[in-house]
Amino acid sequence: MDNQIFVIAERIKEMRMLCDFTVEEMAQATNCTVEEYIKYESGTEDFYFNFLFKCANKFGIDIAELVTGEVPRLSFYTICRKGHGMPIERQECFSYNHLSYLLKDRLAEPFLVTAKYDEANLTKPVPTSVHPGQEFIYVIQGRLKARVDSYVEILEEGDSMYYDATHEHGMIALDGRDCYFLAVVIKGGENHGSAI
Repeated sequence: MDNQIFVIAERIKEMRMLCDFTVEEMAQATNCTVEEYIKYESGTEDFYFNFLFKCANKFGIDIAELVTGEVPRLSFYTICRKGHGMPIERQECFSYNHLSYLLKDRLAEPFLVTAKYDEANLTKPVPTSVHPGQEFIYVIQGRLKARVDSYVEILEEGDSMYYDATHEHGMIALDGRDCYFLAVVIKGGENHGSAI
C-alpha cells in the first residue's frame, strides 16, 4: 500500500477520536460496513474519493485538511494555474485535481476530473455513489456515460449536467479514451440535497 494511504488513514483515525465518534457512527456516515470502515481507517484498504469527502463532512473539516494535513488559509481568492491544484487519486478509474483547495470556507468544491477509460466498465453497471449537496459537471474533452438513479445520459464535449447528489450518480468514459470534465460539488446538509 502507498504510504500516503497510511498517513491519511491515521489522520482519519485521529479526527474520529478527537470528535469522539465511534467506528459505527463513521461507518454509517460513510455508507460502508463497520468492517470496511475499519480497513479504511487502518490503511489496509485504499479509499474512494467519496469516502474522504464524507469523512471530511462528518468531521466538519475541509477535505484538503484531511488529505494534506494543512488547513486552507486564504480567505479572499485563490488562483490555480494550469496543471496545478491538489491531486487526489483515490479511485481506480478517476483522478481528481482540486482547483481551490487553498481557499478556506468554500461553499463548493471544484475539481478537474479525469475519468480513465476502461473497456471492462462498458459491460458492467455504472458504479454510483451518493453524498449530501448538489453537483455540476461540464465535459471538456471526450464522452461520458452518466447515470443518475435509473436515468442514463451520454454527455459530449461542451455538455453539462446538474443534479441532486443525494441520488445515486456515477459516470464512465466512452470511446476508447479518457474523458476530462469539470465537477463542482456544492455542499449541502447531512440529510438533504439543497446547497448551503
